[in-house]
Amino acid sequence: MYIFEKPGRENTKKTLEIAAEKAERLQTSIVIASNTGSSAEELIHILEERGYSAPVVVVTSVYGMKAPGENQFPESLRKEMSEKGVKVVTAAHALSGAERSFSNRFRGQGPIEIMAHTLRMLSQGVKVGVECATMALDAGAVPFGKPVVSVGGSGGGADSAIVLTPAYTHAILDTKIHEILCKPY
Repeated sequence: MYIFEKPGRENTKKTLEIAAEKAERLQTSIVIASNTGSSAEELIHILEERGYSAPVVVVTSVYGMKAPGENQFPESLRKEMSEKGVKVVTAAHALSGAERSFSNRFRGQGPIEIMAHTLRMLSQGVKVGVECATMALDAGAVPFGKPVVSVGGSGGGADSAIVLTPAYTHAILDTKIHEILCKPY
């Protein structure tokens, strides 16, 4: 496992290189969280340089996260990636979603948010990696029962990569994290 000194976007290139290498060795899909598309574009570039055509799934935030009716992921980039065979999934966050509405309104924590906070003990990016792989599976973008490499970050860029076999949201406790490839200290 590679450990970064601190979280952040400065770890993106190394994280994506580690993820690409592992996906190539496992001959599996790569799931990547990307709100604006920049990390996803960098991953595609790294894969092209390596000559590896891993199935790539980009998981974006839902519409309305920053502003009502808007999505941070540019429609032109969504189209461009789709033309390259990249699947772009936009879905409610598996580890907050509707539950966050209740915790914000009633000032408490539900079990899903407790799970999210527990995963953050490893790193924010590990939590995001689990969440996005689950969202990708829910959308049918990755095969059921197969390990994937999943990449997440800490508010911008990527700083964590994991190998896991995701479960559907309705069975999320069946998710198996096999390996943490990299994360911040």
